[in-house]
Amino acid sequence: MSQVFLYDTTLRDGTQREDISLSVDDKLAIAQRLADFGFHYIEGGWPGSNPKDQEFFARARKLDLKQAKLAAFGRTRQKNGTCEQDTNLQALLDAQTPVVTIVGKSSDYHVKLVLSATLEENLAMIRDSVAYLKSHGREVMFDAEHFFDGYLANRDYALATLKAAADAGADWLVLCETNGGKLPWEVEDIVREVRKEISTPLGVHCHNDTGCGVANSLAAVRGGCLQVQGTINGYGERVGNANLTTIIPNLQLKMGKQAVSPEQLREITSLSHYVAEVVNLKHYNHAPYIGHSAFAHKGGIHVAAILKAADTYQHIDPALVGNEMRSVVSELSGRGNIQFHAKSLGIELDNDAAQKVLSHIKHLEHDGFTFEAAEASMELMLHRLRPEYHKPFELIDYVVITERRQSRGLLSEATAKVKVGDEVKFMAAEGNGPVNALSTALRSALTSAYPVLKSVCLIDYKVRILDSANGTSAQVRVLITFQGGGHVWTTVGASTNIIDASWHALSDSLEYALIKLAGASAIQSETLA
Repeated sequence: MSQVFLYDTTLRDGTQREDISLSVDDKLAIAQRLADFGFHYIEGGWPGSNPKDQEFFARARKLDLKQAKLAAFGRTRQKNGTCEQDTNLQALLDAQTPVVTIVGKSSDYHVKLVLSATLEENLAMIRDSVAYLKSHGREVMFDAEHFFDGYLANRDYALATLKAAADAGADWLVLCETNGGKLPWEVEDIVREVRKEISTPLGVHCHNDTGCGVANSLAAVRGGCLQVQGTINGYGERVGNANLTTIIPNLQLKMGKQAVSPEQLREITSLSHYVAEVVNLKHYNHAPYIGHSAFAHKGGIHVAAILKAADTYQHIDPALVGNEMRSVVSELSGRGNIQFHAKSLGIELDNDAAQKVLSHIKHLEHDGFTFEAAEASMELMLHRLRPEYHKPFELIDYVVITERRQSRGLLSEATAKVKVGDEVKFMAAEGNGPVNALSTALRSALTSAYPVLKSVCLIDYKVRILDSANGTSAQVRVLITFQGGGHVWTTVGASTNIIDASWHALSDSLEYALIKLAGASAIQSETLA
């Protein structure tokens, strides 16, 4: 199994995405996680461009990056200048990283238009910069910017830029598909041609403007590249960089290449979620391999098949990448979806019981409920089928009032009366809206019996109008998301009354919290006490 080296540029190229901005602490945390995962190279940023990256490299020297080599990124020397006087090259050396990656022009069009330099001067800039960095003991990578475009426009000159870097001692020549406009067969053919001319190891750096960033990277490996550059979750400028969370499993599981160990590969889903959390972006549920829906099955025929053999509708075992198989329950489901979901909770349902649950779900979805985005409501429904299960609380009544007072402005008040075991609890609360007031009143009524509810908090509240033609009397669907104890869950309610819909979702969320955080047995014992 041949080795492919992984080069992550999330901390530089990834942060060029317009809605990402990382602190130095964020970058250090991600760098450590990348090293723990098994990356060979981690590009930390451009120390000559901003104080944040300078601070990062100073503090990164204290990290234990294991096998990973930290790379500082910069450019070749300026035209008509010297390396010794070039502030960018000096900043690269001051970063004290074992690896330096410098970008240079490989397209004659860019040399003339962007650099306003002669073709020979650009070659001298490449040679001088690589040789200078090598003389200071660095492993040097030359990123040949716009290489594929340059190769098609002027093959001889594009190759000349690579040879200039190679002759100066570059350890890697990275072919950059900078504009993201090429297709896989073009990339593979060009890499094969370059491989015939150049003996220095090749890498590839692709962007995703045609949606082919991953495919182009894999094609480059087929053509002879031994290093792949990209970012976690495909973060990057414009539509993004080649997505390493897709590339790595494809290399290892589909192409027979060695990228990381099998144990490390099982951490890739966790890594993807971790980086998404740090950059403060919602994780993409439908991402290949690592998405929440990557191995989710909704169609009844599909689920019926995977209950017999999982590989009938799955291309790999999801455990190989740290993910898991799921069954999605909706009006399109069959009994198998219900039985699969119940089995994952340790509940065995015969066909008759599953059919009753399925009929109930289809009836609820006709009334506006949805369980695809509210799996906690679905799971709660199945828990209630357990013979030993007792509801932790029972609603008696609630009152919600919203009024505008001259002295205090808009005010919402709610009272909630619930039964916990044999005791009736009554609480009132104010809130900045009717749902907030109701939530506060209900939780206040329950926390004396269930202190664990103090640790949960509402993080999202969504309302969707289902039949807008009916105006203010329309049916609405409410989705409420809570988090607590390291878990996040969503429940659903539907009604022509937004408060009632919210109550259903809210009470389900708190009941589910007690199952998830306290356990069903604890609920039962507390309720009966």
